[in-house]
Amino acid sequence: MLTATYTLVALSVEQSSVRLNLLSFQKYVRSTLMQQNSITLSQLEYACENLNSLYQACYWRKTEMYLIPALRETTERADQLLDELNHLNQAALAAIRTLQERAGILADARDFQVEQVCDSIETCCAALLKRLEKEEQELFAMARGLIGGETWFSIANQLMMHDKHLEEMKRSGVALGDQAPPAVAAKAKAKAQAGSVRRLAAPAATDDARIAIPGLQVLPAVELDDAAPAAPLYNARQRSLDDVITK
Repeated sequence: MLTATYTLVALSVEQSSVRLNLLSFQKYVRSTLMQQNSITLSQLEYACENLNSLYQACYWRKTEMYLIPALRETTERADQLLDELNHLNQAALAAIRTLQERAGILADARDFQVEQVCDSIETCCAALLKRLEKEEQELFAMARGLIGGETWFSIANQLMMHDKHLEEMKRSGVALGDQAPPAVAAKAKAKAQAGSVRRLAAPAATDDARIAIPGLQVLPAVELDDAAPAAPLYNARQRSLDDVITK
C-alpha cells in the first residue's frame, strides 16, 4: 500500500496549505475587521475577493478532483460521508452568496454592519475548515480501506501528471489556460489567488465612492447524486469554470 500512503501524504500536504490560508484569513478578520465599528468599501471588496479565492482553492483541490470521484466509483459505502462533505460545501457557498448580497446592500446604503459581514465570513471559513477536518479524519481512512491497489495507482498517476503540467507551465512561463488542461489551469489560478491571503494587510485608504463591489465568481457546489465515473465529473468541472470565465 505504498502508493496509497504516497497519495494520501500528497493530499494531506495540500490540505495543510489550504487550511493555513483559511486560518490566516480568519485571523485577519478577527484582529482587524471585528475590532472596527464600521467597514469601508475597500475593506469589504478586499474581504469578498479573498473569500471567493479561498472557496475556489478548496473547490479545485486534488482531493475533490481525483480522490472523491474514484471513491464514489469504487463503492457506495462512502455516500453518507460524501453527502456530509457536500452539505458543508453548500453552507460555505451560501455564506458567500449572503455576503455578496449584503455587499450590494451596504454599497447602496453606505451603512456597513461589521457583525453581519464578519458572521458571513466566519460561517464560510468554519464550514470549509470543518470539511477539511472530516476529510483528514474520516475520508482518507475510508479511502485507504475501500480503494484497491490499481485505483490508487491511477490516482497517484493523475496527481503526478497534474503536478507535471503545473511545473511545465512555470518553467515555460505559459499563461494559465494556454496549454494546460482547463482543470489544471483553473486550480493553478485559484492557488495563486489564495496565496495572496498570506500577505494580508489592511487595504490602502482610497475614495470609497470610486470602488465598485466586485461580483463574486463562485463556482457551483459539487452535486453528489448518482455515482458517476471520474472523467464525466472532471469534464463537468471544466465546463463550470468555462461558464464562470465567459460571464
